[in-house]
Amino acid sequence: MFVVMNQNALAEKKRQIRKAAHAARKAQPAKDAVSQQITNRFVQLAEYVAAQWVMWYVDVRDEVRTRHALPGAVASDKKIVIPYCVDGELQLFLLESLQELEVGMYEILEPREDLRNTASKNVDVKQLDLILVPGVGFDAAGGRIGHGKGYYDKLLENARPETPLISLAFECQMFDEIPMQRHDIFMDKVVTEKRVYDGIGRDRIGGSDKA
Repeated sequence: MFVVMNQNALAEKKRQIRKAAHAARKAQPAKDAVSQQITNRFVQLAEYVAAQWVMWYVDVRDEVRTRHALPGAVASDKKIVIPYCVDGELQLFLLESLQELEVGMYEILEPREDLRNTASKNVDVKQLDLILVPGVGFDAAGGRIGHGKGYYDKLLENARPETPLISLAFECQMFDEIPMQRHDIFMDKVVTEKRVYDGIGRDRIGGSDKA
């Protein structure tokens, strides 16, 4: 399950996976329709149904499209939270309307600047009952590789241990094995248009390899 290799070999393996995953994701046809299949499956999960405070994220580039599902999520009786980055750290924002978003750095939809310091909008990660975690590539055990910045690793270190970690992915983002080290964080579930993969996320400790 855990891969033992020197740092150079590990970095090269991750580079190859990221390259392949980005290419596959970019070539994914019918992204909107397939994304709807994935998000529909996600919101039907028992973990989602039971959760009150849920962290979504707004898709960027060729990720599974979450923005089309967000209006329905916001209109539900759940508290919907989205992350945004400030100085290399993820902050959490209570989203109550898509009008609270604006295009920010790198053309990413983010909370409006004038709302970010509103006390009622700030959320602590320990309030979350479910966390949706983006990623570049995954495996059936819940192994995940991100963009290499480590933003989500830092956030997840402080989440409640029992909070489910779930990722959305196109089936083309699934690999036979993602190289994981003992401190890396496995997802509890990975949801694609084909199936729901049950990961081993219960043993997560918190990652620090910037994956």
